[in-house]
Amino acid sequence: MTFTYIYSFKKVFGINTTQMELFEDVARPLVEDLIHCKNGLLFTYGVTGSGKTFTMTGSPGEGGLLPRSLDMLFNSIGPFQAKRFVFKPDDKNGMEIQGQVDALLERQKRDSQQSVPKTPSSRQKAADPEFADMISSEEACKSENVDEDCCYSVFVSYIEVYNNYIYDLLEDAPFDPIRPKWLGGGTPVRNNEFIPPQSKILREDQNHNMYVAGCTEVEVKSTEEAFEVFWKGQKKRRIANTQLNRESSRSHSVFTVKLAQAPLDADGDHILQDKNQVNVSQLCLVDLAGSERTSRTRAEGSRLREAGNINQSLMTLRTCMEVLRENQMCGTNKMVPYRDSKVTHLFKNYFDGEGKVRMIVCVNPKADDYDETMLVMRFAEMTQEVEVARPVDRPICGLAAGRRHRNQVFRDELSRRLEEQGGPSNAGKSLLKSLPALPPCELVDPADDQTLPRLMEVLERRHRVRQMMTEQYNKTASTLASMLQQLDGQISAKETFLHDQRNRLGEKDKVIINQRTEIERLEKKSKTLEYKIDILQKTTDMYEHDKRSLKHELETREQRLQRELSERRRMEQRMHGMVTDTKLKWEKECERRVNAKQLEMQNKLWVKDEKLKQLKAIVTESSGGGTERPEKPERPSRERDRNIGQKRSASPSPLPTAPPVHPMHRRSHSAGGDKWVDHKPTSNLDLDTVLQPIIPNAIKVSTPNEKALSKCQKYVLRHQELASDGEIETKLIKGNVFRTRGGGQAVQFTDIETLKQECASASRYSMSG
Repeated sequence: MTFTYIYSFKKVFGINTTQMELFEDVARPLVEDLIHCKNGLLFTYGVTGSGKTFTMTGSPGEGGLLPRSLDMLFNSIGPFQAKRFVFKPDDKNGMEIQGQVDALLERQKRDSQQSVPKTPSSRQKAADPEFADMISSEEACKSENVDEDCCYSVFVSYIEVYNNYIYDLLEDAPFDPIRPKWLGGGTPVRNNEFIPPQSKILREDQNHNMYVAGCTEVEVKSTEEAFEVFWKGQKKRRIANTQLNRESSRSHSVFTVKLAQAPLDADGDHILQDKNQVNVSQLCLVDLAGSERTSRTRAEGSRLREAGNINQSLMTLRTCMEVLRENQMCGTNKMVPYRDSKVTHLFKNYFDGEGKVRMIVCVNPKADDYDETMLVMRFAEMTQEVEVARPVDRPICGLAAGRRHRNQVFRDELSRRLEEQGGPSNAGKSLLKSLPALPPCELVDPADDQTLPRLMEVLERRHRVRQMMTEQYNKTASTLASMLQQLDGQISAKETFLHDQRNRLGEKDKVIINQRTEIERLEKKSKTLEYKIDILQKTTDMYEHDKRSLKHELETREQRLQRELSERRRMEQRMHGMVTDTKLKWEKECERRVNAKQLEMQNKLWVKDEKLKQLKAIVTESSGGGTERPEKPERPSRERDRNIGQKRSASPSPLPTAPPVHPMHRRSHSAGGDKWVDHKPTSNLDLDTVLQPIIPNAIKVSTPNEKALSKCQKYVLRHQELASDGEIETKLIKGNVFRTRGGGQAVQFTDIETLKQECASASRYSMSG
């Protein structure tokens, strides 16, 4: 079953409609209103990929609504434009008029900086293809109803609403190589990539109109220059590649054309220096981003967030329209949620009646866009039911017409008076029409006797008409002379009046001179008082300077004192630490010496005990008469462990009752009769250990050499490193020296002995630094 939906609109444009036809029906009336001090709003609406941007911008040779609107505007006001910087934005959504001197200084400053390129000719093509002429000369149009007694100036601005934030696309944001800024999504800016400017805020002016605060407004003087400004901002606009559109707009763009106009003075030479006489009108061309479904675009991350904000702003626009229609049809007074979106908040005044609003609905006939297109058509049809009250048109100014209009009135008045004096003008026209035409004068037959007489007759009649025209000319000249005499009389009367006025002005000038004299006297007195004030001010400044100097010196001394105190405290802490370290060091040394002494005494006691035992054994043997010789006890050697050193104890150990037994003990390789090369680097430190390695028959060297190796059979290297407990340990790396086939010597390492010193009481002390 097939359903048919019918939607009605004011006008429907087919697929064969040209850009020119669309402009004539939609945008041309808005440009006419712009020239006549009326605001206008034109925006395109539709799903993504339906051709909104193409309708607004167009392509080379097929310019859209925006370039055609600019072209018509400049074609209409071209001869009546003011010079640059005569009109200047006041940063409060208004315009002010600068004097000739200020405007000249600004133009000289601009020319010196060369920040804005010179304006090309009216129909000159730009060198860059992006600025190519998009409109042919045959399609150029202009408005005929332009007030010639006013001067005009055009200002353009370009903004975008991205993620419900407003950004100025014409704002310059140079790349900082030292402190790079960051784009959305965590991507750093490199090279010369675009840096988004700071977001702008909306404000309300004194006339309750909404505007973007701090937005850049560029004064343009031609269509080409306006194109250049537009493309400069277009390059910064955010677009992205989606599943439905390769260059999908991710923001709503608003290109505003602001026209400032002010009347001329009575002579028609200069603009009236009165801000209240300046009229400002604007035309907003809005390219809305297309609504889209994420299920079709498959957007993720930042694209998904952008699509959500776009759909939300379009939904707010629909909500505002529905509330406005409900208020009008049902008589309710509901609050319209303009502030829920930056787009609706910015154009609140248009929806309230401050200008004409036009909406172009772009439709894509693809079957995939059917659901979204139906929603768009339904909303567009609903918006036609919303009616806004139009404000009453205001006159441009209340002054008399300028010089152009006054001269035209004078010519019309002069023609009327001439016609009242007898109609010389019409008579002259009738005489010119009554001049007989010359007959053919070509003679083809010598016997022709008719051509010359006929020519003579026509010339005589033309001569009579000429005489009548001369008489008529004389009459007209006399009439003009009389009229000029009358005008001279009127002028003389006006001169008399002016003479009286000059006399009065002379009297006023005398009064003004007296007042100026009084003012000069008061100014001298004021200067004297100012001089005294300056002296007092200088004296006060001197005292203030002395006060600040003394205060600064006091603060400096206080800071110096604080530094000295802190330095002293640090020195005390450092000395305290050094005393503690020295005390700990000496305690360790004393303990080591006591332990060494105790060990020495124990060894002496052990030797005495052994001697006593031997003596006792001898006495026992001699008294008993035995023949067996007692076995001589083996004297235990000092313990040479892999960790040669002495683990000291805090209290002396008891004397041994029997000689110690070391079944796994072996003597060091250095105790034999071989000759050694004792390699001890100069960087090694002497440890104060009880047992020191002693190698007999050794040649001590700091660096190995061939001569020493040739004389010895063994080699030992002393290597020192820091152990994990912070103590220095010494490693004896031993090896055999053998001769090589080449006649040299080589070392083969076979053993490593470690000498390490440990302190058993070190854990009792706390280190302080």
